[in-house]
Amino acid sequence: MTLTELRYIVTLAQEQHFGHAAERCHVSQPTLSVGVKKLEDELGVLIFERSKSAVRLTPVGEGIVAQAQKVLEQAQGIRELAQAGKNQLTAPLKVGAIYTVGPYLFPHLIPQLHRVAPQMPLYIEENFTHVLRDKLRNGELDAIIIALPFNEADVLTLQLYDEPFYVLMPAQHPWTQKQSIDAALLNDKSLLLLGEGHCFRDQVLEACPTLAKGNDGAKHTTVESSSLETIRHMVASGLGISILPLSAVDSHHYAPGVIEVRPLSPPVPFRTVAIAWRASFPRPKAIEILADSIRLCSVAKPPAPVVAG
Repeated sequence: MTLTELRYIVTLAQEQHFGHAAERCHVSQPTLSVGVKKLEDELGVLIFERSKSAVRLTPVGEGIVAQAQKVLEQAQGIRELAQAGKNQLTAPLKVGAIYTVGPYLFPHLIPQLHRVAPQMPLYIEENFTHVLRDKLRNGELDAIIIALPFNEADVLTLQLYDEPFYVLMPAQHPWTQKQSIDAALLNDKSLLLLGEGHCFRDQVLEACPTLAKGNDGAKHTTVESSSLETIRHMVASGLGISILPLSAVDSHHYAPGVIEVRPLSPPVPFRTVAIAWRASFPRPKAIEILADSIRLCSVAKPPAPVVAG
């Protein structure tokens, strides 16, 4: 049994295709097939069920691949420790973030992190929570920045900051005369939301239940978008209003007099941003520095209060 063979079966389990797995492992398909068969013969069990159309893990194969992933992770930890001379802050860190956090956090985080860990560059990915979860579990990412709740076996989480929600509106909207907006007022307004799959959309609907249904009990009509920045542009054009997390409020290039933001009235809905990492990850100091650097960023600093006209 070799680490190479373990890498073959882990990659094949992820790809479920011999050709694709061989490409990822940078070997020929016959080489990968021979390696997988050799390991199965050594163990005396079938790890994969093969057919002309699919490659699937057998029940015993699932446990073997899970254990192989842990072995590979530990082996990588050994390499990183040797390469960095036991300094956990001198190797790249693979960090993922959900779409509604990454664009607003990273411009603040990267300079801060570079000051305290200049030899630890970041590999960055932005994606949906469920994709980040899978990549964290498979070892493709070292840590992910998500919104709570987040539960996963053998994964640790640490709360970073709470982020209140704000109302975004065109500058000529009558609500600009208010210092804060009652969530109940959103019931009959044209609301722009992120599309299905974005956790921030679900958090807004949960925090403001009147958004989910109109007064007559029918589903509230909304315009859905793929990103908060696209929503901001539609608000600026006068299409409607939206809800933003605090970190996204001031992150734009519009001149004064185009868009306005107002806080929601108490109790103000918010989300809790957290970092998650595998309990077995061999560089806890890197996670600690990353979390501390995020907390030092100004993403959760509220804007100056508005004086209504």
